[in-house]
Amino acid sequence: MDEASNLLQFDKSALVEWLGRAGHKAFRARQVMHWVHQRGGADFEAMTDLARPLRAWLHDHACVQALPVLAEQRSRDGTVKWLFDVGAGNAVESVFIPEASRNTLCVSSQAGCAMACSFCSTGAQGFNRNLSSAEIIAQLWWAEFTMRAALGLPDGERAISNVVMMGMGEPLQNYGALVPALRLMLDDDAYGLSRRRVTVSTSGVVPMIDRLAQDCPVALAVSLHAPDDALRDQLVPLNRKYPLAELLGACERYLAHAPRDFITFEYCMLDGVNDTPGHARSLIELMRGRFPWKCNLIPFNPFPGSGLRRSSPQRVAQFAAMLADAGIVATVRKTRGDDIDAACGQLAGEVLDRTSRRGARVVPIAAAGAAPSALPGHSA
Repeated sequence: MDEASNLLQFDKSALVEWLGRAGHKAFRARQVMHWVHQRGGADFEAMTDLARPLRAWLHDHACVQALPVLAEQRSRDGTVKWLFDVGAGNAVESVFIPEASRNTLCVSSQAGCAMACSFCSTGAQGFNRNLSSAEIIAQLWWAEFTMRAALGLPDGERAISNVVMMGMGEPLQNYGALVPALRLMLDDDAYGLSRRRVTVSTSGVVPMIDRLAQDCPVALAVSLHAPDDALRDQLVPLNRKYPLAELLGACERYLAHAPRDFITFEYCMLDGVNDTPGHARSLIELMRGRFPWKCNLIPFNPFPGSGLRRSSPQRVAQFAAMLADAGIVATVRKTRGDDIDAACGQLAGEVLDRTSRRGARVVPIAAAGAAPSALPGHSA
């Protein structure tokens, strides 16, 4: 038998083409997607509405291969973090965040990150490789059906209502794998999420923002973190290649295609670095008269060696009040899962650092709990 193809890698058009090359009709792709992505199926014999010859062919040529789970941790606030093995001594993390009105999954796109943002523990460990589309979707597949079982949800009720590409890595630097994964998330025959409920977060890869607007426009969040180029050059080194004027131009162009009528800017609050009233006034001035936007103020989550401190609640409140007084919608993100290192900027799976700026080394896996048992009926 040839090496089996992992069905998690295929969006609908790719699955239609793949099945079609073996003589299977296009409507079979929709049936297979229902079993895999809506019912969590991995046993082809159980897919009873598929013709027996197709089931036999899938048995010989396909698989539904999840990522091995190295660890699962549960926070006091209900947040769940999984550590997934992606081979060669590398692991990535995904985080399930329950809220009253939605359940969000934070998904990784790379093993490590090459952006080297000074306030992010993932960036501090360097970069190994991009994830495949199957590895991106496998995080959602595992989390969806794990949490359906854990929450006792009835058939057809989804556990995850929102996906944010805000885990490990810069999604737009893994564009070729990102877009098919996004299309699966949006497909009504797979996860059926609306474009408003899928968010790509970027540190500002300008050409790929423009491409995403044409190929698969979903909600966009931009890691801003500074109101001027001089400071952003220090905090987000990518700014030296794509400075604020170029980044903001790309954001404005994106709005013409976006499912929301605003762009979200993420702003990590760093004590004495970017959180003063002067910085707030500069941010207001930077955005005066531009496109609609909202500001998400994020408490910094410290990690060893960063040399940075979290802004005080009083300073964060003052900053938010200044933005609000200027007519800007500003929210302060509630820190979730920080007791299991699952909060924003804390994700740090095991990654073999092969970036030239650091040299080869292995970064230890974050503290891990017991691995969960396999889901009933899943060949993960």
